[in-house]
Amino acid sequence: MRVIIIVLLIITGSVTSVNAQLFVDKVKFFEDTAVVKATLSLNFRKLLARREREGLIFPALFTCRLSDDFGVSDNISVEVRGHFRREECYLPPLKLIFKNNPAAGFFKLKALKLVSTCRISRQDEQNLLKEYLIYKMFNLICDKSFRVRLLYLTYEDSTGAHKPVSQYAYLMEDIKEVAARNECFISGDKKFTSEQTDRSQMTKVALFEYMIGNTDWAVSASHNIRLITLKSDSASRPFVVPYDFDFSGLVNTTYSVPDELFHITNVRQRLYRGFPRSEEELNQELVIYSKQKDKIYDIINNCNLLLPASKKDMIGYLDDFFSILDNPKKIRNAFIVNARDQ
Repeated sequence: MRVIIIVLLIITGSVTSVNAQLFVDKVKFFEDTAVVKATLSLNFRKLLARREREGLIFPALFTCRLSDDFGVSDNISVEVRGHFRREECYLPPLKLIFKNNPAAGFFKLKALKLVSTCRISRQDEQNLLKEYLIYKMFNLICDKSFRVRLLYLTYEDSTGAHKPVSQYAYLMEDIKEVAARNECFISGDKKFTSEQTDRSQMTKVALFEYMIGNTDWAVSASHNIRLITLKSDSASRPFVVPYDFDFSGLVNTTYSVPDELFHITNVRQRLYRGFPRSEEELNQELVIYSKQKDKIYDIINNCNLLLPASKKDMIGYLDDFFSILDNPKKIRNAFIVNARDQ
């Protein structure tokens, strides 16, 4: 038995053994870039009928293969979550809860958000892949970021009322793990404004949101951001960790529209929502983007799941951003003259 376990550990690289029980390693799982083929089986008929109730929990079976030689089959719970997508999309956003089953292979990952397509279509699947790649881009910019793992997921109705549907989806790292990786803890319920957070991190995030054309975030309202604080200095300013990029211009979903308060006509129109910074502060952060430009483009070009048209669209949209970085006058106009004043 021990020999078998050791062989599996060598082969998979993403599982650990505790008392002869194999568990998926919560760190290595998100470091691996291979697509996980998985199945989620539950009573979708009941879930779809009661989708309006956020927090509703259903029993489910999650199975996947992490390698040719290692598979997981876990009895788990599935929780309905989200707001906009829960109301507008065919399948409401879900959270996969592994922590209630100590025997689950994914037990150490506790509970993970599952991000799925809004509708069952080729374009929606392309949009999901775009958003998945945006997380990968921000990983290049900053370690204080969510990691994601791509799945090719089959949704299987346990009652047989619906035919199985297979599409790409992804799992998001839990914020507790983001904090732990960065020697931080999750900030409490206290509200912060943008300018009360770590200045350098806030500048990185504001520039990133501008790069991808996303205005659907707000620090003061805790909208599509989480805050983490250094364990070594609990009185220090928290770091902003962004998520949810489906309303960005880089993804450009059919359902995304900008807030009327921003006075822009569509999500493809960029709007910088950061506060003023000095040219020196901006250049310290923008140099990171310049250094990572080729890797950001490689993330797109090396994704074989993206259609050529999707790659062309994403790169063309990013070209407009990077053209600013070579022009001091454009930098000043975009990020200083047009910065927020309140």
